[in-house]
Amino acid sequence: MIIEPFKDEPSRVAIVTGGGRGLRAAMARALGAAGFDVAIADLVCDDDANETLEAIQSEGRRAAFFEADIADIDQHDALLDRVQTSLGAVACLVNNAGISVETRGDLLDVTPASFDRLIDVNLRGTFFLSQKMARRFAQENAACTCFRSIINISSANAFLVATNRAEYCISKAAITTLTKLFAARLAEFEIPVYEVRPGIFQTKMTEVAKSDYDQKIERGFSPIARWGREEELAKAVVSLATGCLPFSTGEAIHIDGGLHIHRV
Repeated sequence: MIIEPFKDEPSRVAIVTGGGRGLRAAMARALGAAGFDVAIADLVCDDDANETLEAIQSEGRRAAFFEADIADIDQHDALLDRVQTSLGAVACLVNNAGISVETRGDLLDVTPASFDRLIDVNLRGTFFLSQKMARRFAQENAACTCFRSIINISSANAFLVATNRAEYCISKAAITTLTKLFAARLAEFEIPVYEVRPGIFQTKMTEVAKSDYDQKIERGFSPIARWGREEELAKAVVSLATGCLPFSTGEAIHIDGGLHIHRV
């Protein structure tokens, strides 16, 4: 499915947290191609981030990098202010920033430091940035006629447990409830909130387990027996951001080759 850009309409702004590389960059580029001006909020503006910015700008859209640590919730208002000053009012927040466990190992050995580090980014940072964005959406509601949304990128680990990545699974399962909470709260403004659950994609995060996943895929790990492609995730995000499911909110969208299907 090809999503047409917003033709003859004012610019719409999307924020992609952690949007500098990999799947994140694919989502940012796809949003630009769909007519959004894109704000990438990440820790470091490296070569990958600059390449993503240039790709969006080559589509005729504006794109800017904003240095931000999502775990530092005291930065959130300043981040949103900077984005609005530079690009305009935000129409879509894609909560994509996330980290994996420092070490894959037995959940009986998880330390408080490891747990807190991951939860601060994957859950606490996501919750409070969404809260800040939701407040602004509510305050601007009467004056805004554009479609607005919040899209949370979680994982198949929202429902599939991996005992060697306990804190990661907990953070992603919590994103499911976070999505439903904000969906219920923002429904009066007709602002949908979605969860997107990627399955197995080749990223820096999965490099450490590539051979293991290759073997699992060969054994029928998912009905569609291959790795996901970055453009497949990007299309899902763009579909949601452009309002293709306007009467849906709180939904978990699986982009996982059928991995979520219970089979016997």
